[in-house]
Amino acid sequence: MNKLVSGLIVLIVIAIAASLLAGRVWLPPSAFLSSPDSLAGLIIHDVRLPRTVLALITGAVLALSGAVLQGFTRNPLAEPALLGVSSGAALGAVIAIYFGLAALSPVTGPLMGIAGALCACALTFALGRNGTVALVLAGAAVSSLTAAGIALALNFAPNPYAAYEIMTWLLGSLADKSWTQVLLVLPFVILGGALLAMTGRALDALSLGEAQAASLGINIARLSAMVVAGTALSVGAITSVTGAIGFIGLVAPHLVRPFVGYAPRRVLLPATLAGALLLLCADIAARLVHTNPELRLGVFTSLLGTPFFFWLVMRIRRIAP
Repeated sequence: MNKLVSGLIVLIVIAIAASLLAGRVWLPPSAFLSSPDSLAGLIIHDVRLPRTVLALITGAVLALSGAVLQGFTRNPLAEPALLGVSSGAALGAVIAIYFGLAALSPVTGPLMGIAGALCACALTFALGRNGTVALVLAGAAVSSLTAAGIALALNFAPNPYAAYEIMTWLLGSLADKSWTQVLLVLPFVILGGALLAMTGRALDALSLGEAQAASLGINIARLSAMVVAGTALSVGAITSVTGAIGFIGLVAPHLVRPFVGYAPRRVLLPATLAGALLLLCADIAARLVHTNPELRLGVFTSLLGTPFFFWLVMRIRRIAP
């Protein structure tokens, strides 16, 4: 496990360097030594560095929450969208765009997105607190409800420009993000990530079954609240800024699990690092595909993640009794 973590950290450092240099305008390695007031310095510090940091945060959060949810629900197909967090955050941000609140301040949209994620998760927890199966079903119901709200906003968009803005945001992207968005989501990500990281021991016990976990002193209701709150705070915050970015939370835990064993607690840290690396590499690749407008990151991760999803489903069918 230590070798895997060290290797992932080295790859992340290399990817960070590539992210700061790669783009429509390639920069030479000497640009790292440029003055912050120079053109190359401005590109690195004000454009590409916040995008890189946000990519690392987003990938890490999605992967960590995916690993926790897969252990909590004992469902290998679980990901952050399972609890309605992503769609709830999207609905909150869409409401801000629809009513023009996003134009009042750059932080209005993200704050509305966080509020939407918290409301969606609270509703999911209220409906599904009788067990993990009930929680999954409640999450599916809440996701359908928020998706209907988004479709309703698109249907009644006041003008084509508002509809285009909503659709563009829903595709997911890290383009044109600044330090304002990074600093806004960071407190929520730290708090939510801490809650998710503290579930490791309980997830190991839960893998034996709810009754066995309870006999070992695990409070299932408390664990559910930690998972829901941690996912809502962290994933809701980043989704409200980046839009919908899928499959990272599903793919990253499965990539590292064969190397660390199948104990949920051992998967959390490697999956977090793998998610950060995956999303940063996907963002670099999306920038290098020369299209006009730029290929959206959410579209790119979906194109890459869908074949993996089908492979995972077929694998589960083969090993299922």
